[in-house]
Amino acid sequence: MKKIIVILLFFTTNLVSAQTVNELFTNANTLYKEGKHQEAIELYNQIESTGKVSSELYFNLGNAYYKLNQVAPSIYNYEKALLLDPLNEDAQNNLIIAKRLTLDRIEELPKSIFQKINNNFLQKFSYNTWAIFVVLLSFLASFLFLMFYFSYTPNKKRFFFTTSTISFILLITVLTITFTQYNQSKNNIEAIVFNYEIEIKNAPTDDSDVIFTLHEGTKVKVLDTVDEWKKIKLIDGKIGWVKSDAIKVL
Repeated sequence: MKKIIVILLFFTTNLVSAQTVNELFTNANTLYKEGKHQEAIELYNQIESTGKVSSELYFNLGNAYYKLNQVAPSIYNYEKALLLDPLNEDAQNNLIIAKRLTLDRIEELPKSIFQKINNNFLQKFSYNTWAIFVVLLSFLASFLFLMFYFSYTPNKKRFFFTTSTISFILLITVLTITFTQYNQSKNNIEAIVFNYEIEIKNAPTDDSDVIFTLHEGTKVKVLDTVDEWKKIKLIDGKIGWVKSDAIKVL
């Protein structure tokens, strides 16, 4: 009896929580439409604090910050939206527009053909999506193998053997892609510069030399952390150290 009560309380709490989040989201969208962007941001942030995040939530947050001409927060939230849904075209388009407001113009290093395939195709889907493909292919390959095993005519056995073999090869390929995307997602730490202007140094100390400067909204890759310093890398290959509080990790 106690277990049943606990389960009912759990589902009731989740239901109330979901209703509250939906109400907050609706109210925040209304405030945004009325031009009350700061008030909308406060409600969106309340939703984020509950952990009920989504690509749409970060997209709307990015829009609200953009309306207030806050470059770094708008870019940060568009990037967060794309992390949850790489196929969010609205976030992709608005991110391009927001980046035009940044001061830094950094030329990206030339990419190899494999890097281009990875960026233009493989990274269009998150590792969770690739995992779904793995599950579907495993069912398909298993079904085709069973059909091969229980078939009696040579033509059918030949057909199911060929298709099941192809399915297993695709399964292994997609499984490899899934693990690769997962590892890249966990190891590839990126951040957005939030300070209007920051000095990048050649060592994680206050008295080290300044090698270049960056401005708000610029995206960097985080390589290492030492005390209150982070080692960063730009898309053009430049590397340096910056205070941790000057950037915000995605």
